[in-house]
Amino acid sequence: MSQAFDFQALRRFPDVEADNLVAVDATDRLVLAEAGAAVRGADAGQVVVVGDRYGAMTLGVMALHGADDVRVHQDPLTGEQALTQNATRAGVNAGFRQLPLTPELFAGAAVVIGQLPKSLDALREIAQLAAAHADPGVQLFLGGRVKHMTHAMNDVLTDSFAEVRASLGVQKSRILMAQQPRPDPKESTFPMRAFHADLDLWICAHGAAFAGTKLDLGTRLLLEFLDRMQPAAVNAVDLGCGTGVIAAVLARNRPQLDILATDLSSGAVSSALATMAANGLAERVRVLRDDAMSTLPDASVDLIACNPPFHLGTSVDEGAAHKLFQAAGRVLRPGGQLWTVFNSHLDHRNQLNRSVGPTRVMGRNPKFTVTVSTR
Repeated sequence: MSQAFDFQALRRFPDVEADNLVAVDATDRLVLAEAGAAVRGADAGQVVVVGDRYGAMTLGVMALHGADDVRVHQDPLTGEQALTQNATRAGVNAGFRQLPLTPELFAGAAVVIGQLPKSLDALREIAQLAAAHADPGVQLFLGGRVKHMTHAMNDVLTDSFAEVRASLGVQKSRILMAQQPRPDPKESTFPMRAFHADLDLWICAHGAAFAGTKLDLGTRLLLEFLDRMQPAAVNAVDLGCGTGVIAAVLARNRPQLDILATDLSSGAVSSALATMAANGLAERVRVLRDDAMSTLPDASVDLIACNPPFHLGTSVDEGAAHKLFQAAGRVLRPGGQLWTVFNSHLDHRNQLNRSVGPTRVMGRNPKFTVTVSTR
């Protein structure tokens, strides 16, 4: 095993960085160790990495096991950017390709390694695609922290693979290993879709999309204030759009608005595109994969609506929400409004005052608070 690769040199940037957030963990190392023999036996182009957070698995499988032409899928855009920057820092300028979560990612693959996603639906989408399109002898090595793993993950993999087993725990991490795709595997059932009669709206979701085809309770509360949001606005952004519900309802109710739905998640963007298509809104709403509106000009938007995340992966952290608030302060025109919904126990109001401008509480229920901040 090569000693030239330094895991400690990896960074999370441009994702949120903090003392309690790491770029590489014991799960990355355990997956690379368990999958080593299988990777070394695979040909170039036959190794796939899914859910690599910041590049540890992709760069590690190349440096430690000699994998070449590795296909990689990372749901967050920041993960892709971190991998690219960590590769440059490590002097690796070739040897991997970043692809969307489609049949092409898995076609003919002999080995699939990665981090277990938090969502069972995300795991199901990966398993279905791998079973249907990888080599019949494919081996999956998906790792996670023991405290976040459940028997339901085994059940999801068993739906697509005849043999599923777990490794021993090492440093509080464990690997689920799967092989023998079931005969006549199902084609992907994603995106899923559900009709919500109260909104007269189809919600479509890929596995990685937060809340799936359900209507998140915070979003439901925020929608009650739709008619009060900057009535004179010409354009609006659904920031961290998820499945695109806010953008879709805005497009229906306020036909004069130029609307953009944006998220850093590949699964969310694919879901929002499907939601718009299912509701006949594909021509009304633009959907963009972007990190905190980084490609939007300063002072260019009248209205932003946001239901921000309060987790980074499995870690509770407000950094992602604060990053979105700061972006809104930059992108809003003077007098523009940011409407936000968040769990009431979070101290977001002070941060909104600092990042955007004067912030008022507009509504509250036992769990959520809705605020409007004026630039």
